[in-house]
Amino acid sequence: MYYIGIDLGTSAVKLLLVDEEGSITSTVSKSYAVEYPRPGWSQQNPADWWEAVTAGARELMAGVDTAQVRAIGTGGQMHGLVALDAAGEVIRPCILWNDGRTEEEVCFLNETIGRERLSGLAGNIAFAGFTAPKLLWMRKHEPDNFARIAHIMLPKDYLTFRLTGEFATDYSDASGTLLLDVEHRCWSAEMLEICGVSEAQMPRLMDGAEAVGTLSAAAAQELGLPAGTVVAAGAGDNAAAAVGCGAVAAGSCNISLGTSGTIFIPSDGFRVDAHNALHSFDYVEGRYHLMGCILSAASCSGWFVGDVLKAEDFDAEEAASDPAVATVDLPYFLPYLMGERSPHNDTAARGAFVGMRADTSRAQMVRAVREGVAFAIRDCVEVARGEDIRIERSTLCGGGSKSALMRQTLANVLNIELDLPETEQGPGYGAAMLAMVAAGDAPSVEACVGRIVRMRGSVVPDPQAVAAYEERYQIWRQMYPALKPIYRQMAR
Repeated sequence: MYYIGIDLGTSAVKLLLVDEEGSITSTVSKSYAVEYPRPGWSQQNPADWWEAVTAGARELMAGVDTAQVRAIGTGGQMHGLVALDAAGEVIRPCILWNDGRTEEEVCFLNETIGRERLSGLAGNIAFAGFTAPKLLWMRKHEPDNFARIAHIMLPKDYLTFRLTGEFATDYSDASGTLLLDVEHRCWSAEMLEICGVSEAQMPRLMDGAEAVGTLSAAAAQELGLPAGTVVAAGAGDNAAAAVGCGAVAAGSCNISLGTSGTIFIPSDGFRVDAHNALHSFDYVEGRYHLMGCILSAASCSGWFVGDVLKAEDFDAEEAASDPAVATVDLPYFLPYLMGERSPHNDTAARGAFVGMRADTSRAQMVRAVREGVAFAIRDCVEVARGEDIRIERSTLCGGGSKSALMRQTLANVLNIELDLPETEQGPGYGAAMLAMVAAGDAPSVEACVGRIVRMRGSVVPDPQAVAAYEERYQIWRQMYPALKPIYRQMAR
């Protein structure tokens, strides 16, 4: 039997075909465009996602008996606002997770409604990427479009709708809307009222390992798959990645280095950190998690090495940038290319090189970019440690984890051991595992993890480098507070 996992990313969708033993038999990736209509804005056409999925599915199943496909699961980019009218048609392009147009709305929610009230209603304060501020923005700037909204959903849930005709979401993804009462796992009536929408417009809430329905006849024809194939509710990309890496039980941890970077800490009970610097979200099978998210992670290297240096050999650039131990007199990098979410919640923040000298080399700047990402992840880890959460090791996934130098740098900066899953397809693999459970072919997500998730090795921190990076981090962490007032002036 086979299971399809769909990872709806920001720049591409990846489809995985997984057998009952957890082996990936084929993968397909299809890219699509991101629109940047104004500086700091980002949006996509949901029709492009579906076109990529349908083309990818037929390619994925080439030479495979499609009758053996049992179930489909989806994982995807979180927070995006997909608005449909009564006919199920997309009203406007999806406003993405890294879009920064909602600064005014975020300020209204956090300052006028109030952080304490938001935290009590939804377990979180407002961040620019969340869905609720986007609804407020749409109500103010596109009132005609706002009046047409019949269904509000998240990116992966649009795929679920196209697959099944059902309007549903899972708890992990719904947590990032700021419309969910995370602790009690239901839509917050007060948050819906604040945003001017009703529960009737919201998707049905489900566990990620539950079956939403089955593949409709129309979707089956488009994808070349059997009608009646089970479709799981799925999960937000970070929750799906954590499942795919085996970080399900309390006490585990997963770090993902994709376009953005996250640290994901599962727990059995609901908790909120003292300053709402981390997200307090739901997870699978009644669990919760805390999550820190930096908006620019592996994308920083893509920007500097690819766009600025115009280099194509990333490995060669990174290899040339790796002296044995870092020293405090080398340049520093702040990775806030799209503003920042955790822990600063600042849409005005910008990337910066600090400490440049006449003898600063290309190789040193490449290394500074890598270190800056690791330091930003550590900022999130320090918030968790401040809540007496012990993080002694973590799994690691995402495109940025393919770099041996990035892996070692992160282990040294965090001073923890990093476990590397055999399967590096985090969100898509986790989505396929949720599909296994939804189809009844695994008794639980945790049992599925125990059966098929394996590690291929680990990265151990180097004590000498740990000491050097500790010194650099203590200097680096002073730079954002020093630059913050300047960022605010630049944003005017």
